[in-house]
Amino acid sequence: MAKAAAKESTAAAPSVERRPALAGQELSVTGVTVAVLPPAQRISLRAPDASVAALSKALGVELPRKPKTSAAKAGRTALWLGPDEWLVIDEVGRDPLADCAGVAVLHSAVSISHRNVAISVIGPAAAATINSGCPQDLSLDVFPVGAASRTILGKAEIVLLRIAADAFRVECWRSFSDYVFTFLSEAAGDAAA
Repeated sequence: MAKAAAKESTAAAPSVERRPALAGQELSVTGVTVAVLPPAQRISLRAPDASVAALSKALGVELPRKPKTSAAKAGRTALWLGPDEWLVIDEVGRDPLADCAGVAVLHSAVSISHRNVAISVIGPAAAATINSGCPQDLSLDVFPVGAASRTILGKAEIVLLRIAADAFRVECWRSFSDYVFTFLSEAAGDAAA
């Protein structure tokens, strides 16, 4: 009888659903749209030079080796963050952590999928919106399409990726996502004025 009661209480237990931070948030004003992007798989990858080729092959994207660069292929993007550090983002549902797990070279891969939130800033006023709180020179000559950098926006650390001449991806920690989205939303209003 106790087993039957336990089964009933387990079956009736409410399900728990993880909801992405700020899911569906979007703001459009003249010249710029700020929107929270759908969840993605992400890893923080650290590896010495000798491991880069094998990891690139396993991930299906060439890990960039120059500062402020990125590489993308088939929905997966690798951003150079330091001499031995990359942020790998997969937007099509594949698991980059699993891809690295089978590689027998020295490396450290840690899933940060639930730690980060991505926000897109798109439009002719996108650079002005970001520059309202980011000291990075976002002119196309200095920060071209594909450029990536760890920098700041206001008081929050972000990773910035230029995906088109007038489009950026802003990666930030979930705990700062409300601050970053609000900052960008207010800056977009100022840039549109």
